[in-house]
Amino acid sequence: IGNAARHGILVKGGVFIEIAEKLKAIAFDKTGTITIGRPSVTDILPLNNQKEETILNLAASIESRSEHPLGETIVSRAKERGLHLQTVDVFESLPGMGAKAKIGACEYFIGNKRFFSEYSIPTEKIHDQISKLEEQGKTVVLLGLREEPLGIIAVADRVRTEAKSVIQILKRSGIERVIMLTGDNEGTAKTIAREVGVDEYYAKLLPEDKVAAVKKLKEKYSYIAMVGDGVNDAPAMAESNAGIAMGAAGTDIAIETSDIVLMSDDLTK
Repeated sequence: IGNAARHGILVKGGVFIEIAEKLKAIAFDKTGTITIGRPSVTDILPLNNQKEETILNLAASIESRSEHPLGETIVSRAKERGLHLQTVDVFESLPGMGAKAKIGACEYFIGNKRFFSEYSIPTEKIHDQISKLEEQGKTVVLLGLREEPLGIIAVADRVRTEAKSVIQILKRSGIERVIMLTGDNEGTAKTIAREVGVDEYYAKLLPEDKVAAVKKLKEKYSYIAMVGDGVNDAPAMAESNAGIAMGAAGTDIAIETSDIVLMSDDLTK
């Protein structure tokens, strides 16, 4: 434990070193763990006679109330453009899906395709545009009213340079299965899974789905670790035999819930 601490790894008790020796599988969250968690806006596509600036302004105004990395990215882009954000009167976040907010008299929805389906906001006409962006490994954020989508914002995150080699080292050291869990869409998940060489991946997961996936993997492999950095990962980390938090960028709740904390933002740890 002392040696681990000198190398920037906090182990919260001897039992977790003993568990680590028995691990057969490791599940990784995607955003902020396999990827660097600092995505950037790549595309803004206005729909239904909207202007690009209007879409960015509305999206950033709503996301200024959110704590999600994608939201922070959209806000940063709006600030770079010198846009003045609007006052959000009511804000409600739905973890793993999106948020709804009231600005003036209008109620806006921002989130993924699943979130829009949940509220029966029609997306059939933009299906091809969404698929094309997802095939490029981008995460799609939709903005709309209850009657129609107003715009598409695509965001891309970069894979950590060390991710692929870390996964290979884990396999050589006796880990039978490396799994990636993400709330992201199927297209992006598939692209990143292929790039880093994980054995399997689960996409479109809500926080409770990540817990269910870890439970299933525990039954199959007996001992499993979950590596994550965010609020959405904490329940799955608690369910695993060894929860490992990426410390530097990690949220307090992920660090609190975990059994092992990587103090730096370095996956090789």
